[in-house]
Amino acid sequence: MRKLTVFMHISLDGFTAGPNGEMDWIHVDDEIFDYAGYRTDESDTALYGRVTYEMMESYWPTAADQPGASKHDIQHSNWYKSVDKVVLSKSLQGQQLNKTRIISDNIGAEIKTLKKALGKEIVVFGSPSAVHTLTQEGLVDDFWLFVNPVLLGKGIPLFKDLKDRVSLKLVESKAFKSGVICLHYEKV
Repeated sequence: MRKLTVFMHISLDGFTAGPNGEMDWIHVDDEIFDYAGYRTDESDTALYGRVTYEMMESYWPTAADQPGASKHDIQHSNWYKSVDKVVLSKSLQGQQLNKTRIISDNIGAEIKTLKKALGKEIVVFGSPSAVHTLTQEGLVDDFWLFVNPVLLGKGIPLFKDLKDRVSLKLVESKAFKSGVICLHYEKV
């Protein structure tokens, strides 16, 4: 069975974005990109909510072609173009998009089927609404939480409306020079 892994930047008080979706507090640098980059090599499917998918689609397909593209831009752009994408969205229902599958209904059953299919790991980058749904359905196997040293006070929470308790085991933690800490948890 394929693993479904969430990669998410969060504030110390558990928010994925500010009240209006602000993400200007997220710290990302080469050290974090290098650390997270090896995980993308273990995946062949990226899962997004519609908002994050549209943000990714507006940047990553051509990021490697831009003047002055960084090593990370080139690597992630190439990865993004090569992987299959799955988008949880009602508003995109019925659209035909390159290497992209839209799931609008029966999300739990559809993702369970996807996890049973042959392939590598499925990764979710950001997409808090999608993570809420996937967590509520008990479909997330691993969380890679990049805890940023900031308190937002309010915003979009990482976890929302859980039906049941979810027990996790800390697999690894990594502190970065920036003060960000990555906590890797797996579901037990």
